[in-house]
Amino acid sequence: VDNKDSKWLIYAITSAIFASFTSILAKIGIQNVDSQTVTAIRTIVVVIMAWLVVGVTKSYQPLKQLKKGQVGAIVFSAIATGMSWLCYFAALKDGPASIVVPIDKLSIVVSILFASFVLHEKQNIKTIFGLICIVASTLLLLIA
Repeated sequence: VDNKDSKWLIYAITSAIFASFTSILAKIGIQNVDSQTVTAIRTIVVVIMAWLVVGVTKSYQPLKQLKKGQVGAIVFSAIATGMSWLCYFAALKDGPASIVVPIDKLSIVVSILFASFVLHEKQNIKTIFGLICIVASTLLLLIA
């Protein structure tokens, strides 16, 4: 695998690092603040960051070049993201981060099921075993 092919792995690892920062920083920042307000602020910042990346990389693509199915999928993805953030911040506001975050990360189960049944991706035995380990270890965190 050359550097270009493994670039996704670097992005995935970096994403995990930043995701962990967001959980801890959100828990600190959400004290005595309505979770909807936090979601709105986060959304505004994400929109600004996304457009900055588009501008810096000069990767803008006119919306009319997108197919209707793509636009629909993107819109539903955005709605799902918004709903996820609203629920996540509401849970994080009142619950312990050490419990809320692992539960949130169980979304991997839904993602892999979606990839398998909707996108027809084949899962190998290592993926299935890894998923079982993730679910079991998360459940252990919840009962410990």
